Amino acid sequence: MTVLFNFESTLYVIVLTICTATFVRSYYPSLFTRQSQELHKKCLYKCSVFGERCSPLIALVCVWMALRFIFF
Repeated sequence: MTVLFNFESTLYVIVLTICTATFVRSYYPSLFTRQSQELHKKCLYKCSVFGERCSPLIALVCVWMALRFIFF
């Protein structure tokens, strides 16, 4: 419940969800499809597509979060 009130924790959860969905989709492309009926699969599909298209931005955010986590 505290993730909802802290912007940094919310950002961690969103970026890690995007990274995980992109990684899983690269190994199992039929797991997340565009035509699936379940809401969570549609959301994970959109996260994986966003992760593929904006991978340099996502990588920079991951590095920034790692450095922030280590040093602060």
